[in-house]
Amino acid sequence: MKQNASAFHLKLLCCFVLTLSSAKQLLIAQQQKAYVENPVTYVNPFHGTAPLTDPDFIGYTPPDGWRVWAGLTYPGSTLPNAMVQLSPITQYGSGAGYEYEDTEILGFTHTNKGHWNLCHIPILPIAENASAPFRSSFNKETEKASPAYYKVFLKDYGVEVEITSTLRAGFHRYTFDDNEAHTILFDLGHTNHRVDEWQIRQTSQNTLEGFQRTGGDKIYFSAVLNEDVGELLTVNPGESNGYAMLKLHAKNKPVTLKIGLSFVSTANAKENLQQEIGEKNFEEVKSLGENIWDEVLSRIQISGGSQKEKELFYSSLYRSMQWPALRSDINGDFTDAEGKVQNKGFRYYTNPSLWDTYRNKLVLLSLLAPQVTGDIIQSLIDKGEHNGFMPTFFHGDHAAPFITQAYGKGIKNFDEKKAYELLLNNAYKEGGTRPHIKEYIEKGFISDPDVKSPNTETKANAGVSKTLEYALDDYSLSLLAEALGDQQHAAELAKRSKNYKNVFDPKTHFMRGKLQDGSFINPFDSEYPYYEYMYREANAWQLSFYVPHDMPGLVDLYENNAAFEAKLDSLFSLPWNPNHIARNVSGFLGQYCHGNQPDHEAPFAYYFIDKPEKSQNIIDTLLKDYYGVGTTGLAFSGMDDAGEMSAWYVFAASGLYPLSPADNEYLVSLPIFDHVKWNLGRNSLEVSKEGTSRKLKEIEYNGLPVDGYFLSQEQLIQGGKLILKTQ
Repeated sequence: MKQNASAFHLKLLCCFVLTLSSAKQLLIAQQQKAYVENPVTYVNPFHGTAPLTDPDFIGYTPPDGWRVWAGLTYPGSTLPNAMVQLSPITQYGSGAGYEYEDTEILGFTHTNKGHWNLCHIPILPIAENASAPFRSSFNKETEKASPAYYKVFLKDYGVEVEITSTLRAGFHRYTFDDNEAHTILFDLGHTNHRVDEWQIRQTSQNTLEGFQRTGGDKIYFSAVLNEDVGELLTVNPGESNGYAMLKLHAKNKPVTLKIGLSFVSTANAKENLQQEIGEKNFEEVKSLGENIWDEVLSRIQISGGSQKEKELFYSSLYRSMQWPALRSDINGDFTDAEGKVQNKGFRYYTNPSLWDTYRNKLVLLSLLAPQVTGDIIQSLIDKGEHNGFMPTFFHGDHAAPFITQAYGKGIKNFDEKKAYELLLNNAYKEGGTRPHIKEYIEKGFISDPDVKSPNTETKANAGVSKTLEYALDDYSLSLLAEALGDQQHAAELAKRSKNYKNVFDPKTHFMRGKLQDGSFINPFDSEYPYYEYMYREANAWQLSFYVPHDMPGLVDLYENNAAFEAKLDSLFSLPWNPNHIARNVSGFLGQYCHGNQPDHEAPFAYYFIDKPEKSQNIIDTLLKDYYGVGTTGLAFSGMDDAGEMSAWYVFAASGLYPLSPADNEYLVSLPIFDHVKWNLGRNSLEVSKEGTSRKLKEIEYNGLPVDGYFLSQEQLIQGGKLILKTQ
C-alpha cells in the first residue's frame, strides 16, 4: 500500500513538474512573441547625427576639412510631416545644422531637412551680459532627445533649454540659473544659407511677430512669452549679420516662449499658434507629440531582436516619416509656386526628395499615411500646373513610380487625370522635367560628350543614369496608363522601358556611356566615380544592376545565370580603390556603396537566379554593420536623404522590400525579428519565421505555399499570416 501511495505521489509530482515546464515554455513563447509597446521609447533621434571618421569604413581618407556625408540628421522635436522641426544648430552651412561632435550650440531653429538649407528663425536664451558672436558650450550628458522633445544645458549662459512642438508651432522652456535677468536672442540674420531680409516687431507687452526671407522662401512667425518684454533691441536690422535681443521683466521660472510659423502671413502664424498650442502647457504639448508618434510607429510592430536592432528599427521608422514637410496653415491657406495665397481644400506639402526617396521611403509613407500621400501628390500637381510639367527632384522623373504606386494602393485623394497628363508631358515634351528627352526618344539612350581625362567633378549629361532612370519611369508610367485605360501609351512606354539594354555592354557586362554616334566611350574605368559624367553619383559597378523593373530581363542579357552570379559576386567583393574619392559616395561592401542610393536594389539581385540565401547574407551584413556605426554607435554609412537610408533599413529588417515600387509587390526576405506585424487599415499581416537558419526555403501565406518570392499589395492589405520557413 505504501509503495502504491509513493508511486501515486511520484506520479503527481511528475505531472506537476511537467505542468510547470509546459507553463514555463508557454510563457517563454508568449514573451518571445510579445510585441514592442510604446515604440517611442526605442527612438534615438541622435542616430545619423555623428560623423564617419574611419578611413577603412569610409573607403578612403577624407581630405583635410571634409566631413563625409554621413546621416546629416537632426535631434530636435518634430511631428510626422510637420511644418516645424525645432532643433539645435551647432554650425551654419552644414547639412542639418547640427553635428554631433560639435561642442557649442548657436541657437534653436524651427525648420530642417538635412540638405544644407532651411534652419529658420534661430532663437537662443543668453546671459544678460552676453555679446556677439552668440554661442554656448554644453556637456553631452545634459543633452537628451526623444520624439517631440529635446533638452540641453547651455553652460556659458546658465540656461536649461527644453523644446517640443506641434505641426506648425514650437514651444521653448528656459530655466535660467540667474532668475534676475532673462534675455533671449532672435538671431534673424542667420539660417543655414543666406538671409536676404528679416523683420521683427513687438505687438503687445509679451507678443512679437516678424519674418525671414531666404531666396524664394518667406517664413513668418508669431510668438508669445510668459513674461513681458522690457526692451527689444535690434542690431543691423534686416541684414544678414543682424539680430534682435529681448530683455524681459524677469518674474517667472521657467520662461516659456510659444511660436507659430506660417509661409503665408504673421496673422496665420498667430492662428496656427493659438489653435495648436493656445493655453496648453509644455508637458501637455510634449505628451500629445509622444502619443502621435506612438500611434504612427505602432503601425509596424516587432518582437524579438536585440536592443540595438529595436532602437535602429524604430529610430529609422521615425526618421522615415518626417519629410515632405507641411506648408499649409491650419485654415488651409498656402503660398503657391507663383507666390499667390491659395486655399484649395487639401494640405499643401513641399516636394518629396524624389531621386532619393521613391525607392523606399515614399512607398513606406503610402502604406502608413495614405491621406498625407494623396495631399503630397495633389501639391505636386498644383505646382506642375504652373508650367505644364510634373515637378521632379534632382535627377530622373521619379514622380512617375511614386504616383503610380500610390494610385495602385487605392490612394485617390488627388486628381489622377491631371497627374497623368502632367507625367505624359514629362515623358514626351522638351523643356520640362526630363532633359535630353528628344535624344532619348529618338535613339533609346542619352549620350555624353567625349571628354579627355574626365574627373569626378566633370559636368556632362550623366547619360547612363538618365537612360536607366527614364526606362524605369517609362515602365512606371505605362502601368498608370494601363490602369487609366490608355492602351496606346501603355504599350509605347512599356517598349521604351527596355531602353536600359541600349547602354549595356555584353562584352564587359557593364552599363556604359555612349557618344552620340552610339559607340561606347573609351577609355573606360569601371571603378571611377562620377557626379555627372555618364553616371550620377556612382561608378559603372553601382549602376550596372539598376533595372529594378525588369531584373529577369537584365539576367537574360548575360550568357547564363552563372555569368550574372559571378558579376554580382564581384560587385560585393572587388575592393574599393581608396584613391577614388567622392564626398557622398561612402560605406562600401566591395564596389557596392550603401552610403548612396543608386545601387540600393543590388543586394536583392540574387533572387533572380534563385539564390535568395546570397542576397540574405548581403542584407544581413548591411543591417548589422552599416547602421549605428562609429565610435558613438550613431553614424550612418551615408546621408539619410530625407529618410531614404532609414526606410531601406525598415523594409530590409522587416522582410518586405519594394524592389520595383510601381509594381506594388514586395520581395520577401527573412526579417531580423522573430515576428513583424503590419497594421494597415482594418487588417494586420503577421510575418513570422520558422527555424534559426538564414536560408529561406519556403514561403506560406495564410496556409498556402507562395509560388516565387513576392507578396502582393492585395495580400499585404488583406492581412493574415506570412510564414517564412528556413532550411
